[in-house]
Amino acid sequence: MKTLYTAEALASGEGRDGNAQSSDGKLNVTLASPVELGGNGEGTNPEQLFAAGYAACFHSALRLVARKEGADLTDSAVAAKIHFGALADGPGYGLAAELEIALPAVDRETAEALVARAHQICPYSNATRGNITVDIKILEVAA
Repeated sequence: MKTLYTAEALASGEGRDGNAQSSDGKLNVTLASPVELGGNGEGTNPEQLFAAGYAACFHSALRLVARKEGADLTDSAVAAKIHFGALADGPGYGLAAELEIALPAVDRETAEALVARAHQICPYSNATRGNITVDIKILEVAA
């Protein structure tokens, strides 16, 4: 891989209950385990940060392929859900992802083609492929 950009962040404190900040200071967040995992929920958590990153990255990839195809992505959006849970086949924990995509200005066939191409070029999709389950759903298309 030819590196084009490197993001840097430092986590400190108690891991999931601490602080994370980027080296340039643009990101500085309090981390807290969610209530569902026994925490106080008074900060963000790694899964929320992952969900935001994946949603933004996939949407960017989708818009890139749409521009190349001349497709209309007016009012398009990508929502990501990151699931955290115990692994069924061994010790430890794992993640799974869901992407929910709205492409209200294109028909279903076009939407499916654009999403498939975006999934091939999105860095988050490439990083997760073969490592975690990623379920992609197109929820809204033109009538």
